[in-house]
Amino acid sequence: MGMFTNKIDFEVLVMVKNANPNGDPLNGNRPRETYDGFGEISDVCIKRKIRNRLQDMGENIFVQSEERSDDGCKSLADRAKNNAGMQKALKDKDKDAYAKAACETWMDVRSFGQVFAFKDDSVSVGVRGPVSIHSAFSVLPIAVNSMQITKSVNSETKEKKSSDTMGMKHKVYSAMYVIKGSINHQLAEKTGFSDEDAEKIKEALRTLFVNDSSSARPDGSMEVCRVYWWKHNCPMGQYSSAKVHKLVKITAKDDDPKEFEDYEINVGTLPGLSVEEIEGI
Repeated sequence: MGMFTNKIDFEVLVMVKNANPNGDPLNGNRPRETYDGFGEISDVCIKRKIRNRLQDMGENIFVQSEERSDDGCKSLADRAKNNAGMQKALKDKDKDAYAKAACETWMDVRSFGQVFAFKDDSVSVGVRGPVSIHSAFSVLPIAVNSMQITKSVNSETKEKKSSDTMGMKHKVYSAMYVIKGSINHQLAEKTGFSDEDAEKIKEALRTLFVNDSSSARPDGSMEVCRVYWWKHNCPMGQYSSAKVHKLVKITAKDDDPKEFEDYEINVGTLPGLSVEEIEGI
């Protein structure tokens, strides 16, 4: 595997139409909102989707969804116990070798990092990953539509028909969300993250919502419209990630934007730093 050369910053523009991009379990599974009314998608949710896409691309993933398990393991502890390199390092009490074996095996570990803390093994090893993802926020405050849903059949056999009331469904009518992130050279060196891995992360972002449909997010309701990818010309980067992310300015062309084309997007420049613009799938 090759090495990771220079720092990378990225930004992803996502359109949401009649979908719940990330429900809040503490608020009746309504779409997450800030106190100012802007929509939010947690970084954990975004990383889950990236992991799923990487797994679809044939990569080994440590933190797998239960319904997506492809190795027969029922828990993270089982997955770690089935790794011969990690178990040898555990017996040798070599935490560095333990982390190295995990990074070599699973792409999400060398990308996002992982805390290995399993009671049975009395192990506590932390890996810091080079790929950092911010929570995504909407460009404008969101409007949430809610509807009550009902059922037409009893869940269990009863003499009388039970209540038709089943619950509530919530959706964002239309909104643009912005995902920001970066890839750190220093941490990439420690985990073995490579330029090839960075290209896979880029492809995962471009296709983020493939195989991600559900009743809350019907096919076509979540769309990656644009990916901006900045690769610096030195390992530490010429500019801070904050300065790079401020280059993308997004304004609505009218009071009620419904489509991607209803937003005006201007991408500024910094001397010596070029941007790759990638259309979503």
